[in-house]
Amino acid sequence: MRRVSVIGASGSGKTTLGAAIADRLGVEHIELDALHHGPNWAEPTPEAFRELIAPIVARDGWVIDGMYHQKLGTMVPGAADTIIWIDLPFALTIGRLVRRTLLRMARHEELWNGNRESFKDGFGGRESLVGWAMRTHRHYRRVLPTRLAGEEYAAKRVVRLRSQRDIDRFLGSLPR
Repeated sequence: MRRVSVIGASGSGKTTLGAAIADRLGVEHIELDALHHGPNWAEPTPEAFRELIAPIVARDGWVIDGMYHQKLGTMVPGAADTIIWIDLPFALTIGRLVRRTLLRMARHEELWNGNRESFKDGFGGRESLVGWAMRTHRHYRRVLPTRLAGEEYAAKRVVRLRSQRDIDRFLGSLPR
């Protein structure tokens, strides 16, 4: 395991798990959100984002958390030798996301490139982070099993973690 793609719904713990896996493997951890969200939440075009990510996935070892399938397609999981899908129950994921968002707002925490979460960004309707998480959680459960079972991923190790116990067990199986 040298090139790991960590995927899952917003709030599932991708960044936390990705950082822990990278630490255990002694490879670089890349958070796609940090590369995607520019100042004032500016987003790169799909072409610009692919150009930015292409040299990263060409490296020998990494753990990349995030999906961005609409912009990157299969670029990251296609280059990975291992795909970790964090598929926690909806209530747990949303609870974590709400708690994390409220803490970030209360602390005025800077995320990436000077951006901070606001109430509107976190909770303000369909385009908010919580709204996005609610829509995508169901979508991922519907499409990812078929996508990950496809021929393109047949030679890859795919690990589906469905509980915190699964996550802890998986991390415990990695060398320290």
